[in-house]
Amino acid sequence: MIARRALYGVLFVALLVSPVFATGPLKAALSQLCGELKDLVPVAAMLMVLLAAVIYASGQMMGAETRARANVWATSCLTGAIIGLLITAIAPTILGAIANPSNPNQPIDC
Repeated sequence: MIARRALYGVLFVALLVSPVFATGPLKAALSQLCGELKDLVPVAAMLMVLLAAVIYASGQMMGAETRARANVWATSCLTGAIIGLLITAIAPTILGAIANPSNPNQPIDC
């Protein structure tokens, strides 16, 4: 029982000390992730908008049931595009808060 508490104590201290030593690689990885998000997600969102337009237009030429399904699919594509753009806008601030816990209001460099 005492050995288990000692082990928990050592692990707790290691968790407190590890962010001090791992901030460089963590910041680099989060910065790279942010850059990839800013490069990939807006392009995917634009493609989803174009796909929504194609689905909606092709659904208008079909019957009533297929038209209704096409409207739902097009709406889903537009919703996904909007959520992707929101993620792109919010991600630097959230990743900056993860990378710099002492100054969470500073966004990370992408």
